[in-house]
Amino acid sequence: MAEEQQQKTCFVVMGFGVKTDYHTSRDLDLDKSYKYIIKTAVEDAGLKCIRADEIPHAGTIDVPMFEQLLRADVVLADLSTSNCNAIYELGVRHALRPRTTIIIAEEQFANPFDVNHILIRRYRHDGKVLDIEEVDRFRKVLKQAIIDVVNAERNDSPVYTYLNNLEPPEEHIVTSAKASDSVSALAPEAAVAAEPANPAVSVLLQQVTEAKKNSDFLMAKGLLTTLHNISPRQSQWVQQLALVTYKAKYPDPHAALLEAKQILQTLQPMASNNAETLGIWGAIHKRLFDITHDQTDLDTAIGAYEKGYRLQNDHYNGINWAFLLNVRASLAQDKAEAITDFMLARRTRQDILKIADAKFAELQTIKDVEDDDDRYWVLATKAEAWVGLGNDAEAEKCLQQAKPYSEYWMCESTNQQIDALKQLLQNSPLEGL
Repeated sequence: MAEEQQQKTCFVVMGFGVKTDYHTSRDLDLDKSYKYIIKTAVEDAGLKCIRADEIPHAGTIDVPMFEQLLRADVVLADLSTSNCNAIYELGVRHALRPRTTIIIAEEQFANPFDVNHILIRRYRHDGKVLDIEEVDRFRKVLKQAIIDVVNAERNDSPVYTYLNNLEPPEEHIVTSAKASDSVSALAPEAAVAAEPANPAVSVLLQQVTEAKKNSDFLMAKGLLTTLHNISPRQSQWVQQLALVTYKAKYPDPHAALLEAKQILQTLQPMASNNAETLGIWGAIHKRLFDITHDQTDLDTAIGAYEKGYRLQNDHYNGINWAFLLNVRASLAQDKAEAITDFMLARRTRQDILKIADAKFAELQTIKDVEDDDDRYWVLATKAEAWVGLGNDAEAEKCLQQAKPYSEYWMCESTNQQIDALKQLLQNSPLEGL
């Protein structure tokens, strides 16, 4: 126990989950950065690694967060995706402690002016995948940086570098003030029955992943509701809560879709620049249209998928946009409107093939740290695009190529949409022209 208490700690400041970098229109899986690079490097350097989502806490996370920013022997800030919270917390650390702060970011991160003169160690991030060789390289760099900063005596905080006479706060004063505030804020009876600690967010997220793998979407919904209550402004949890809500189909598919719509509405999807939010919004309305046959749902789904596609050249949004253009073309009373949607769907698929080819070529150069399913969905997208362009032979090649990366439910989902597309294409508005 004594050895554990003496172990130095490293508090990691960064975003959680998949975050969008709006400067480069890329989605980055920051949990992979943490799991495979940061946490391992910290532990290899002999320190205990802590991220905010691993801290069980009662009420707001702010108190344990500020405690860690003050007391941690090392703070490591990953500024990738220009995460506002990470940048704010880095500033707090620089104000509290003159040294032992490390900054990292993925290589396409654009430095804000105020950190241009500060050392930022760079690593390559390939979006939702991380190359094994890059992980190994940067993990070694980071481990050495941690060892060096623990043993260094020089300031790395610009606050204490430029304000030479500034003294850092004395920890016992901060601790006493915190204890005093906590006692005065609690009524006597509340102090006896204090709010129980929330489970660590990371534990809940692991349980969500397991529930989704087992298709237990009701369980995933309950867990994500807990996460959402802990941090209502985390957009990723709102997205996932909406997703598992409609997949749970409880109490029935229509009611589940309406509930999912209400949940996701809080993110104002059609004003969003997040392709994931737009994709889920499109999926909800696409499924609502299948039930209600309401043209408004169809048009909303088309608008969401189109925006998500154009924002980030996102092949998922793009291929679904093209599919729904064919649906709308099949329903159009005006032949000119039908031809317009039909031809736009064709042109979109031609563009998607180029995007998917480039994406797959990129994925083939990366040996991902996890068995990622991105390759399957890129190839499935190509297959559907080829079907839409009338080339079933090329589509079949893509489907065969995708099989090693697939699970049964993936193939079933792909085949259902391809079969529906073939039905739509049987009545082309171009016939007779």
